[in-house]
Amino acid sequence: MTLFTGLSAFPLTPIRDEEIDEASYVGLIQRLVTAGVDSITALGSTGSYVYLSTEERARIARLTVEHADGIPVFVGIGALRTREVVANVRSAEAAGAQGLLLAPVSYQQLSADDVFELFRTVTSATDLPIVVYDNPGTTHFTFTLDLYARLAQLEGVVSIKIPGQEMSPPDFTTHVERIRAATDNQVTIGISGDAFGAAGLTAGCDAWYTAVGGTLPTPMLAITRAAQNGEADQALELSAELQPLWDLFAEFGGSLRTTAAIAEHLGLVAPHSLPLPILGLTDAQKGKVAEVVETLNLD
Repeated sequence: MTLFTGLSAFPLTPIRDEEIDEASYVGLIQRLVTAGVDSITALGSTGSYVYLSTEERARIARLTVEHADGIPVFVGIGALRTREVVANVRSAEAAGAQGLLLAPVSYQQLSADDVFELFRTVTSATDLPIVVYDNPGTTHFTFTLDLYARLAQLEGVVSIKIPGQEMSPPDFTTHVERIRAATDNQVTIGISGDAFGAAGLTAGCDAWYTAVGGTLPTPMLAITRAAQNGEADQALELSAELQPLWDLFAEFGGSLRTTAAIAEHLGLVAPHSLPLPILGLTDAQKGKVAEVVETLNLD
């Protein structure tokens, strides 16, 4: 389970002329290697996995492993149909991934039993360890402590990626402890929602599954290392210094569009890098992003 600790960076999957911009993607991966992230998670929400074909996803899995220089690679496998999930498992295995990230993607609302059976089927189909992707903002499915507990008993489920929430430090610690108790300490717990990264790590989370860390790994690693070293105040202070960035995420409806705008401003990807129909930010909004990037000296 120690593989699923520390900072796991979620890179964008940049698009150019409706095709994957492979050169820019490789550049993003090399940037993460240089920074020294603990793992790379390809094809998370930041990687726009649901907008890509099975073949495109297989290509991204291969590119990530090929250029990760030995850093562990986890691959998102979520899809509407279980058969497509299993196909994504096979391409991740073939690429040499060391772990899988599974979100309960749906159009019709899923029940807890639907989701449990999905995970049971996938864990039976592969020996690769699996991260439970709890992201109600995109999947519109809400996990419960009971479902966490059921999933943690499946051989192969090794980590749970929980959404960040606004709560006091003591309440956050209690929240993490309840999940740990419910899962009988059988999984690592990873925080997501970048504005909550420091709070989650200092509350006892084992990992930070970070969206913006796939583009800006250095400041996110500084926060992670401070928390890992027991320097909670330092981790929280470093996160507070990034408050203008977190404010942009809140203003622009999450991390994806803002992260893409950052990558575009820094010249890491081409303009209009998100898959249609996602238009990305307006020019005025991109101007606000650029101002924050320059003010905070983010690069």
